[in-house]
Amino acid sequence: MLAVIGVALLAAILVFVIATSLGGSDSGDGKGGKGGGGAKAEKSEGKFYTVEPGDSLTSIADKTGISVNKLTQLNPDLDPQALISGQRVKLR
Repeated sequence: MLAVIGVALLAAILVFVIATSLGGSDSGDGKGGKGGGGAKAEKSEGKFYTVEPGDSLTSIADKTGISVNKLTQLNPDLDPQALISGQRVKLR
């Protein structure tokens, strides 16, 4: 039983490390020029939201004012359990 828990924990850590390293290499696509951080400009004015570290689909819904159901309809290929920092989520 402990071996299974250990393997699951190792897999979770590996996914976290890979997700954060992929997100960290994205220095921006130049679209966030209006008012400060690119993600904030995209959240309020753009068609996409850029996932930030620690985001969940629920927190994105809270930040953007778009329901979780609408976000999943707009992003059918999105895995809510595996959001990656820097990933773009369609808002419209």
